[in-house]
Amino acid sequence: MGLSIPPSILRKIIHFLFFISVSYSQNTVVFQPSYLTANGPVVSALLLGNTSEVSLNVRIVSPSNTTGSIGSPSCVDDATQWILTKDQIGETVARVQLRLDKSLRLCGENETGTDCCPQSLCVLETLQISACVDGKPLASLLIQARMHALLFPESTENDNKTAFPSHLYQTLGSCPCDLTFRACDVRCCCDKDCSSEDLKLFASNCLLGPFGGQVSFAPDYQCSVQSAENAPDWFPFLCVSSPPENNPFLGLFYRGDTITPASSPSFQSSVLSEPVPVSIYTEGSPIFRMDDLYLTIPQKALGRCVNSAPVAFLKNFRVSCVTLLRSCPTESPLKMLPSDLSVTVKNGQGGYAVVSVINDVATDLSHFISNAGASDGRLVCEKVTLALDYTFYWTENRITNITLKRTVGTITLNNTVKLTTRYSAVFLNGDFMREPNSGNPGYQEERPVIGGIMDTLGNDTGSIQRTSINLWKPDADGLCSSALKKPILFGYNSTSGCLLPVSRHNVTQCNLLREAVTSLQAALIPGTYVAKTGNPDPLNMTDWVNISFVTLNSSDAMENTTNSCSGIPSHQYIHVWSVTTGVVDDVPQREILALQVSYGLSSWSLDCGGGDFSSCLDPMETQLFPITSSVTFTDISVNTEPPKTRFQINFTEYDCNRNDVCWPELAFPITTYYTGEPYTQSLAKGLILVFFFIVASILGTPWKQIRQACNCAPLQTF
Repeated sequence: MGLSIPPSILRKIIHFLFFISVSYSQNTVVFQPSYLTANGPVVSALLLGNTSEVSLNVRIVSPSNTTGSIGSPSCVDDATQWILTKDQIGETVARVQLRLDKSLRLCGENETGTDCCPQSLCVLETLQISACVDGKPLASLLIQARMHALLFPESTENDNKTAFPSHLYQTLGSCPCDLTFRACDVRCCCDKDCSSEDLKLFASNCLLGPFGGQVSFAPDYQCSVQSAENAPDWFPFLCVSSPPENNPFLGLFYRGDTITPASSPSFQSSVLSEPVPVSIYTEGSPIFRMDDLYLTIPQKALGRCVNSAPVAFLKNFRVSCVTLLRSCPTESPLKMLPSDLSVTVKNGQGGYAVVSVINDVATDLSHFISNAGASDGRLVCEKVTLALDYTFYWTENRITNITLKRTVGTITLNNTVKLTTRYSAVFLNGDFMREPNSGNPGYQEERPVIGGIMDTLGNDTGSIQRTSINLWKPDADGLCSSALKKPILFGYNSTSGCLLPVSRHNVTQCNLLREAVTSLQAALIPGTYVAKTGNPDPLNMTDWVNISFVTLNSSDAMENTTNSCSGIPSHQYIHVWSVTTGVVDDVPQREILALQVSYGLSSWSLDCGGGDFSSCLDPMETQLFPITSSVTFTDISVNTEPPKTRFQINFTEYDCNRNDVCWPELAFPITTYYTGEPYTQSLAKGLILVFFFIVASILGTPWKQIRQACNCAPLQTF
């Protein structure tokens, strides 16, 4: 019969035991783990419990010789070569870390300091860490430390250079057979790790030649090697007298030097160095101010505008930056004083040049701002920078003068305004703008195609003035009135366009509408010539080709109605034919042979559907129609093979491409061009056919008659 406890009494017993465990745990701490083995200079453990008032002590202990056990923990701190720290990482958790206060490098031959290891086994000891409260140990941690010294001594300096001996007197690898570090290699008699006892084991079987360290042996052609017993095959006077140090294994033409290894890749952010002023300006060099800072102008980098981009010498640029304004600007570059722009710049030859600022007030802001919203409140911003146009005058490597045209204007903010600012830099050699070429001599890909206009001088000598051949570059609104132009790039097919507002009033005057669209398209190509090469001579007409314009046929009847116009030249096609004339430094040189401009006609009709009849009733209500321009490049391949002779043209018996039956196809089944079956099978069958043909020829009628004639011939005797 078992003993049963009432549930109420059982609950009281459980609560009592729980309170005892809680009260006991508040005064108890435990190391986790309680035993560690240290192979490195740092070891860590966790101390669990009420660690706020716990003090730590470390001492060196050793097991008893009789019992083999370690004594009880002690709160007395001994002097050791370890540093003990405690970090509180929680209310009841602390991290205990023990760090060796000593270097693990191996001591040198004559070094007697304590901060190194005299033997290979550097540390071998047992440590005990005690957690004490009020001088009483509550927990202990045993650590068995066993650490070996480093193989290579640590250098006090951070020097990562490798020094090589002078090859004039010593080879770079004096003992190539020494392959094992601090160990004797068998049969390597030049290994310094081999003792005299080791060398006796293989002294008679040492490795010979340069691999065995014998890099100064005398070759056979040395006069000192020849003797009566070893007489050479050549005349003795043909031997060479040379010191034994002069041999092909010593680099007599090289000097020992130090090599700095390349830095390894790092994922840390690079530290930008201070700008280093240049003494003489060359193409692409940054321009410096007198305070050794960069002369900066807003430019584009990686598709975004950078307000403080350095200006490169002889590098023209023109960029546009869009800024969304919600309040009046107060910082550079939109808000600047003339004194901020009139800086002193180094001219590149020890002198200086001062930026001369010319202020211009813009009244028409349609090319600079566009409203993105509307609001009743108005905010007026005065003297906002709209454009900065720099002109640098230079001679040789020197900047002679700098002028800046600063365009400002007053902007009225209606909630939000989209501001487009323009920045440019032009370098003029004297009074002429430096015109970049598109190649030398041939065109390079994605370089502008150079157009030209005839410029007649007073002495009846004509020269070609450069111009550009453009495509449409629409703005944010896409309208042709605000669209810019971009030059066509060689070898880069492209299509672009813009939108033209057309009203019912314009549709009633179709001839004027055609002329307006034609003039817009013609403005893209102002020139009549195109350069054949990337660096044309303006005075040499052989470097230029006339642009072929396909004129519109005005004799065709144009069908016009009240709300539509036909025959609108809304599509402009530019076709460029080029040829590769050669290769310079593995870069193909291309030349333009012809350029043709044609137009595609379309019909424009006002859309009166969808329930909106305002555009068809109101003569001034407009609809948007597209105007496009495109360029296509065609590369003409040149046949570099020699021309065919008359025999090759007329005699086509061997030309399998022009005949159904030709001689080269007689053995077609046994050639590699036959793919009906494996090549080995077709070859075997072909050889069998050849064998049967030979057998039939030998056993056939001609050979039979020859044998009969030989057998019937009488023998003549003398």
